[in-house]
Amino acid sequence: MSPTRWGTDLPGVTAMVGAGSSPGPVVALTFDACGGRGGDGYDAALVDLLRAEQARATLFLNSRWIRANPRVFEDLAADPLFDIADHGTRHVPLSVTGRAAYGIAGTRDPGEVYDEVMGNALDLERRLHPRTTLVRSGTAHYDDVAVRIVRDLGLVPVGFDVNGDAGATFSPRQVQAAMRTVRPGSVVIGHLNHPGRGTAAGMALALPRLRRDGYSFVHVADHLA
Repeated sequence: MSPTRWGTDLPGVTAMVGAGSSPGPVVALTFDACGGRGGDGYDAALVDLLRAEQARATLFLNSRWIRANPRVFEDLAADPLFDIADHGTRHVPLSVTGRAAYGIAGTRDPGEVYDEVMGNALDLERRLHPRTTLVRSGTAHYDDVAVRIVRDLGLVPVGFDVNGDAGATFSPRQVQAAMRTVRPGSVVIGHLNHPGRGTAAGMALALPRLRRDGYSFVHVADHLA
């Protein structure tokens, strides 16, 4: 079957969460760790901030990043503040035609979609028990056929509603400005693998305001709409 849609915002891709039993508005903070050349870093300042703010977050971790940071992975996985999710095996877009995003070629057929998703999912299952149900592709791009494949595997492809740091390229003030667009149920995407960028400082400006506005920070898996 040939795909007809492509991008970050497709039917079947979760980009908002539900309120659940929370008495006020909720926001799901998500942070990717992409791995590979230039992507194996660890933003300890960001994680320290999340812990200081007691802000729950869903962490989408790539296989390569986990292999490069085994002790950090174990520390994050042991902390109930964080929910660990699948960010792919090679960190590539999910496609059945090899379509690229940001110069990164995607998976080329259904078999490669399976390998990209399940290679990391099965590794996480061995490490965590049970397997995560959430996956975000490398670059957060999908085509509609790949989305159906992920869903048929019993997994939930996750996108975003607010781009919190533009791949860790935003300054702190730009991160703060992006976070002002949060609305009830937003899923925020950021990155935890680029220390020294603007993400941690920008989130330090944004999270207290969200608290004052009555927001609760929730895990995506607990509040699927």
